[in-house]
Amino acid sequence: MVLGDSSYAPVNAMLRVSRDLTIDENDIEIGFVRASGPGGQNVNKLATAAQLRFDTRKITLPEDAALRLNRIAGQRMTKEGVIVIHAQRFRTQERNRADAVDRLLEMLREAMVRPIPRRATKPTFGSKQRRLEGKKRRSDIKAKRNTARFDD
Repeated sequence: MVLGDSSYAPVNAMLRVSRDLTIDENDIEIGFVRASGPGGQNVNKLATAAQLRFDTRKITLPEDAALRLNRIAGQRMTKEGVIVIHAQRFRTQERNRADAVDRLLEMLREAMVRPIPRRATKPTFGSKQRRLEGKKRRSDIKAKRNTARFDD
């Protein structure tokens, strides 16, 4: 190994999702396939689209976060709990790989955030009055349409 060599990747690289959750980069499997869509010769010859696979059973998520992740992932999660992300926005493998990892991390971050429960509130007296005043005004406008009839 040469110091300063940027191609060297540490074996125990951990990706921080949130304060409570980190995932091991070795648990993420990334393969490359041919991208679909327009692109001419490039799309026919090169496998630039990244296909990321991440098994959610390898991390310990709170029960509520696991349910949110399942809802957020939707069809991207298999019945076995493997998230599959297909990234083909860019023309290079490296940018598609980074895009797929970023999308996985964003999905996990979103699942870790607990939604704030909504507190039921009653409408204020003023808002009720304004609503009723608006309805009365509209009713008067419509009622006036009928009274202006002249019979010959």
